[in-house]
Amino acid sequence: MSENKNLVEGATGSWEIVLGLEIHAQVLSDAKLFSSAPTKFGAEQNTQVSLVDAAMPGMLPVINEECVRKAVRTGLGIKSKINLRSVFDRKNYFYPDLPQGYQISQFKYPIVGEGEIEIDLKGGATKRIGIERLHLEQDAGKSIHDQHPSLSYVDLNRSGVALMEIVSKPDMRSSEEAQAYVKKVRAILRYLGTCDGNMEEGSLRADVNVSVRRPGEPLGTRCEIKNVNSIRFIGQAIEHEARRQIDVLEDGGSVRLETRLFDPKKGVTRAMRSKEEAHDYRYFPDPDLLPLVISQEMVDALAADLPELPDEKKARFVREYGLSPYDAGVLVSEKVSAAFFESVASECDPKLAANWVTGEFFGALRKAGATIETSPVSAKQLGELINLISDDTLSGRIAKDVFEIMFETSDDAAKIVEERGLRQVTDLGAIEKVIDEIIAANPDKVEQVKAKPKLMGWFVGQVMKATGGKANPSSVNGLLSKKLGL
Repeated sequence: MSENKNLVEGATGSWEIVLGLEIHAQVLSDAKLFSSAPTKFGAEQNTQVSLVDAAMPGMLPVINEECVRKAVRTGLGIKSKINLRSVFDRKNYFYPDLPQGYQISQFKYPIVGEGEIEIDLKGGATKRIGIERLHLEQDAGKSIHDQHPSLSYVDLNRSGVALMEIVSKPDMRSSEEAQAYVKKVRAILRYLGTCDGNMEEGSLRADVNVSVRRPGEPLGTRCEIKNVNSIRFIGQAIEHEARRQIDVLEDGGSVRLETRLFDPKKGVTRAMRSKEEAHDYRYFPDPDLLPLVISQEMVDALAADLPELPDEKKARFVREYGLSPYDAGVLVSEKVSAAFFESVASECDPKLAANWVTGEFFGALRKAGATIETSPVSAKQLGELINLISDDTLSGRIAKDVFEIMFETSDDAAKIVEERGLRQVTDLGAIEKVIDEIIAANPDKVEQVKAKPKLMGWFVGQVMKATGGKANPSSVNGLLSKKLGL
């Protein structure tokens, strides 16, 4: 995509948005990064806290090997360099929900280095986004401010939970690209099984770095929007913040280097703290943890065990099923969607399967607030319905009516067709009789359609109405053309 399409017009000319994202993804693990405490979402407050998480004196961290493996697996999935030696550091700052007074993270020597992912954009365009690094770190607890008029409470259930922070390069130039990037990263994580990607539960969230500049000029001063937990909100936050910065600069002011929060109710960002006033984190290697050294054999074994990822699956869908890149991209955006499509396609024509899955099926799920897992129509049932279209048992229009009944009742398509007499009329003699009656009753329309052949659609509609939509459309069009001399 040309970058010129991403320019934003201000009162004094064009501006370019420059974006980089830091995605915080919770590692899918039954235990925390440095303790054996559980990580179940929604547990009662302060019931998943070990002595290590609470920073009791004398407690020492012990690395969770499963979290290390999943970080490496993720690094391989985003086509990044795996560092066989990495170092855990203490990031020092003081906050009530950080009982140690520091966060164990990685600074100079992360477990995963540079890489890239490819994002899909409108019109079939793609773009490569650079990955700067992926490092492991422990999450902080949670401060709760709405339970008492003058006191705040602290819940340490999240304290010590393993996070992968995936830092992009400043390669994105629009909110569309940023949203596509987050969707792609989330899809890869879910395919890999290293993070569930549930943004509403906080297991995936993003810090968005936004700056603006005149095209071709050096990078501008950035503002960081913290902890945005919705792809829709990411788009809104970027649009507002970019416009805010453009207005400041065009009024002769300067953008301050600061951290901001996004208010989804008002659709605006607001200042949280100035970066100039931020504490020095005083990173230094954690003395309780030796450098993390992993073997090339372990990396090779994890690489050999990688699943088919979205890009590879998309290419296969285009190659094997003859799908368009766009349809293939929609289907592989979620692992469960891709699997459902392949189950449907095993029963019927793949192109029809793609059209029905991305159209009627996804639309019905959205309308009902359902998921593929809770769908009342199975892949096998949908495939059988599509086959009834292919063998001319049903017209496309009647098939949509049958699908609605299937979605309400979970009944098979064949049963609904037989019980309700919905089988398509393919008997040419029966269709011809209906056409003759309609032509005889509408001589004025016959003259009109001979003068304007496009008006034949009126006759098609009348025939379909007379047959309850059950006449074969192809037969109807062929017979009408012959009868009307078109």
